[in-house]
Amino acid sequence: MNISIINYIAVVTAVVSQLACHKSDRLVEDNVENARVQLSSLLALSEEGDTLRIPSTFKAGEVEFVPEDDWVSGFFAGTLWYMYELTADEMWADHARVHTEKLDSIQYLTWHHDVGFMVFDSFGNGLRIKNIPEYRDKILTTAHSLSTRFRTGAGVLQSWNVDRGWQAERGWKCPVIIDNMMNLEILFNATRMSGDSTFFKIAVSHADRTLENHFRPDASSYHVVDYDPETGEVLHRCTAQGYADESAWARGQAWALYGFATAYSYTGFERYLEQSEKVAAYIIGRLPEDGVPYWDFDAPDIPDTYRDASSAAIMASAFYHLYSITGTIQYRQTADKMLSSLSSPAYRAEPGTNGGFILMHSVGSLPHGSNIDVPLNYADYYFLEALIRRSKLK
Repeated sequence: MNISIINYIAVVTAVVSQLACHKSDRLVEDNVENARVQLSSLLALSEEGDTLRIPSTFKAGEVEFVPEDDWVSGFFAGTLWYMYELTADEMWADHARVHTEKLDSIQYLTWHHDVGFMVFDSFGNGLRIKNIPEYRDKILTTAHSLSTRFRTGAGVLQSWNVDRGWQAERGWKCPVIIDNMMNLEILFNATRMSGDSTFFKIAVSHADRTLENHFRPDASSYHVVDYDPETGEVLHRCTAQGYADESAWARGQAWALYGFATAYSYTGFERYLEQSEKVAAYIIGRLPEDGVPYWDFDAPDIPDTYRDASSAAIMASAFYHLYSITGTIQYRQTADKMLSSLSSPAYRAEPGTNGGFILMHSVGSLPHGSNIDVPLNYADYYFLEALIRRSKLK
């Protein structure tokens, strides 16, 4: 080939690469500016008056707030930490610290499994980003509290108690939900911080049992697996928030994708990476054109049913993580498509609307009639996390 042609191709390739990078930067920057406007409004509302409040969603023209022990209570503090990470503006860190420390009592909570979400997204991000020394002890105490839910006979962390609420009506003994994979990260970190391998062993046991029992041959995940806590026998495989027991609830698939990729990052166990990639293949093969899933992959009224932006945000963040581990370009392309769609007017709210939340059109639990087609604080959290992960890719 002529040298001048080779040089020409090299120049064109470099220009195209530069343009792609600039486009990527613009998408991140545009979203950060939008988030700055939205979250400033939501932050002001959450701190209005004498009581610090935790915003969860926006319905019927009103922002709804949750108590500290709600499973979503840590996401708003985490969102503020992510805004600091994206902007380097100390204002966000100052407010993030206030909202994080509001959750101090959660380190002692033992009656449900979501303390990993609640504390690691708040105190965990604060420790990682600002290295606040006292946050380390909060995380370790939380890991101890979460460990009390480990059922030795079954080798799992029990997700829900079955003596109260709607869970008590299902006849379960030791229900484990796929969401619980997300709460293992705090245990892995507790071992790193303390040198106590107990936390690591609990997390690995839970991940292994989930790998063994939660998945169908096509790598889609059941939502709930109920165990005999003494023998470890699987008693039921079913759903609580999906369309049907045998359907693939979208956010459940997102938790599986993300959770096993994270478990691989902490352990190096190839079986976890392999499972995350199997789930990735399942998701990619069933996504709609714009990359934002319907609330359940098997909902019978597709396409005339709800999309779930929260699932897309979680998946996008997980796909960027998988890309950083494997270099598989399809993962980055999928995440880019998801972020592009979530950044469009179809899913991202105009400044000054949506109660200050960034994303529209998420689904909490359709079977329970809870938070349907509304903004959700964890959708915003994982959306910002996906932007951070994208911005860090070379």
